[in-house]
Amino acid sequence: MPKGRLEAEISRALTQWEKDFLGRGSVTVKTDILRDMIIVVLRGILTPAEYKLSGTSEGLMSIKKIRSDLIETGREELDRIIEELTGEEVLAFHTDISTKTGERIMVFKLSSDMEKKLMNQQ
Repeated sequence: MPKGRLEAEISRALTQWEKDFLGRGSVTVKTDILRDMIIVVLRGILTPAEYKLSGTSEGLMSIKKIRSDLIETGREELDRIIEELTGEEVLAFHTDISTKTGERIMVFKLSSDMEKKLMNQQ
């Protein structure tokens, strides 16, 4: 599968996971495969109430914690999605959310250099 098509498939699958697991999806999703990492940027994930709540330090930390806990609860499913699409084991997962921009970043660290494998297939 070409790199761009795999990136699009990952974006589509993660959007569907958000809808199924969290009840709503992000506005846009962009996935990039870089060496042994899959980097996903999800935009438009916060609700209007969460934006308002993030106006205070306590509210901001509350949103980050709750959203982080939700993602961690679905972590096994996320790893399974990535492994099914790439054929690679997920060794590590990192994520953070910006309450200022409403973006979430997800980074999946794979067991091998996926970008190199895709380039060698062309």
